[in-house]
Amino acid sequence: MILTLLGGGGFRVPLVFSALLADHGPGRVTALRLFDTDATRLAVVAKVLAEMAEGVPDAPTVTLYTELSAALPGTDFIFSAIRVGGLEGRAADERIALQHGVIGQETVGAGGISYALRTIPVVVGIAEAVRKYAPHAWFINFTNPAGVITEVMMRFLGDKVVGICDSPVGLARRCLSAAGVRGVDVRGERVEIDYIGLNHLGWLRGLAVDGEDVLPRLLADAAAIESFEEGRLFGAPWIQALGAVPNEYLHYYYFRREALDADGRASDTRGAYLERQQSAFYEGLRPGNHEAGNHEAGNHDAGRPVPREGGGKPALRLWEKTKLDREETYMKSNRDAAGAFERDPADLESGGYEGVALAIMRAISQGETARLILNVPNGATLAELGPEAVIEAPCLVDADGARPLPARPLPDYARGLVVNAKAVEQATIEAALTGSRRAAYKAFAMNPLVDSVRVARGLLDDYIGHFPQLGYLR
Repeated sequence: MILTLLGGGGFRVPLVFSALLADHGPGRVTALRLFDTDATRLAVVAKVLAEMAEGVPDAPTVTLYTELSAALPGTDFIFSAIRVGGLEGRAADERIALQHGVIGQETVGAGGISYALRTIPVVVGIAEAVRKYAPHAWFINFTNPAGVITEVMMRFLGDKVVGICDSPVGLARRCLSAAGVRGVDVRGERVEIDYIGLNHLGWLRGLAVDGEDVLPRLLADAAAIESFEEGRLFGAPWIQALGAVPNEYLHYYYFRREALDADGRASDTRGAYLERQQSAFYEGLRPGNHEAGNHEAGNHDAGRPVPREGGGKPALRLWEKTKLDREETYMKSNRDAAGAFERDPADLESGGYEGVALAIMRAISQGETARLILNVPNGATLAELGPEAVIEAPCLVDADGARPLPARPLPDYARGLVVNAKAVEQATIEAALTGSRRAAYKAFAMNPLVDSVRVARGLLDDYIGHFPQLGYLR
């Protein structure tokens, strides 16, 4: 089976490769094609993958491409994890929003709208290339804002598109542990997760193990709630008042003042931090750098030599070191707003989006049945939204693709936020597909993290002025 990964020079590509290396079953991926417009980043990632594959006799072959038309023909699955404008763009998204006194987070705030407006025209071009060169391929989207991009791709490629995110499964895993449940695979058949909402805007309402919902037991114990990351972010009183555990990104909505204040006091935005960190990583391993593998990538002295413990595989060791720093500092300003706590080792484990992607591919190609939380068309799941609106919900995946499982109605605490956020997403899509500046203005003004239509107009003007890619808005 052939997998083409768009954004093949991205920092998280080795996570996908690690899942492929661990899969030795029938129908496994035997060829991985990495596509990226940046040949240098591709070469750096290829170094890391080559070291990962040492000693694995059936490791997938890896081929690098800088032309999409060459990477697509014959592929079975396409995994998209691109970042239009790079981390420099993310840093600008966040900085411009903060200059206007609003949260600029890259997916849920004003920065997320700017990011989507830059990304949608690019993914439309990708969709057209897929229709031309790989019409039978399945498309797995991880490109942010994941809900928006998935909805756009479905308009062009239909039901062969599935969106993924690792936040819900990571949340469920931490809640299982906090409830005292050990040794149970959160994605296994014994566990049923009642989670509903949109990408980066959802709630865990139930968590059944062998038919017993263990979430009420967790919600009754304030100490247990505040033993894991989301519990400390939101606090036991608010989680108990909701009767559900919110996705971590809802912290921006529920604690808007505190999050904005913490962002304002931070020495840099998250995007600017990652830009510096990853620049050091790629520079340390770029072809022709004789000191490749000898640079520390992180928040500290970027030129400091890395200790040589353990012998070989310097590229892999540098990647792992950079990855650990990235995970330890994830959502740091939010944690500062909630009391400046550090992440526990258990909090560093993500939902494993690479495992979700592999499970989707196996279910579709091998006819295995999987239950996964995915971004898919609503259908008749939520009465408040249209059938084509993409939601994030538990799904059944098999050879016919993914479809949402029956779900309880949205609770009162979620209904308004979900409907409003979807209206923002769809105004953003309209703006990008039609070039309507008015629709873009509406999207900024309706976003609940933008508290003034005057500010919305200023944001739009400044983003258009900064990013040449937004010149199509008129």
